Amino acid sequence: MENPRGQIRRFRIPDLLTRSVALLCLLGLMAIPGCSTSPPRNMADACAIFEEKDDWYEASDEAFDKWGVPIHVQLAIIHQESRFEHDAKPPREKLFWFIPWFRKSSAYGYAQAQDSTWEWYKRETGNGWADRNDYEDAVDFIGWYGSVSYRKLGISKWDAYRQYLAYHEGHGGYKRASYRKKPWLLKVARKVEGNAKRYRVQIAACKEKLERGWSLWPF
Repeated sequence: MENPRGQIRRFRIPDLLTRSVALLCLLGLMAIPGCSTSPPRNMADACAIFEEKDDWYEASDEAFDKWGVPIHVQLAIIHQESRFEHDAKPPREKLFWFIPWFRKSSAYGYAQAQDSTWEWYKRETGNGWADRNDYEDAVDFIGWYGSVSYRKLGISKWDAYRQYLAYHEGHGGYKRASYRKKPWLLKVARKVEGNAKRYRVQIAACKEKLERGWSLWPF
């Protein structure tokens, strides 16, 4: 470019290096969110999940302390609902079998909470800034919903099978036993129960290390 005196300004090598370093730093910062929100590589192992996502255990443990829904139940529900995708949405329906159309529901995020249920959660808890694509908020939501299922329906917070049925069908649907007409849902609930049992055993095996903090491994 030309300066006010009409002379051509030439960039020096140090200027180019500085700009290059700044650009690389910017690109690195842009890449961080994508890495931090990607699903864990080994979704079948609770210890591996918390080793990779080192702030998730604290969030899940806080939700457990607050609402009483254990960590292994939280994980099993998230695994079933979103497979740990932070921005998961239901698939779009097809118009004329091939044209993408509307989604089946407004479910979104780790917990696949629908708009109306999420707004209810925010009102009841005062957590007005909660985001469905935030893991900490998602497990807090699952804990809160499980505690409501316990209070309204008498479902144990440790009963992954029935907690999931109430989670999927809603409290009204569970009262009406709508799940009895859905054999496929009963199979899914058993799958959630099985995943919860496996996660529970795994967490018991690495709980001491989890509570010490992964940064201290392997000491």
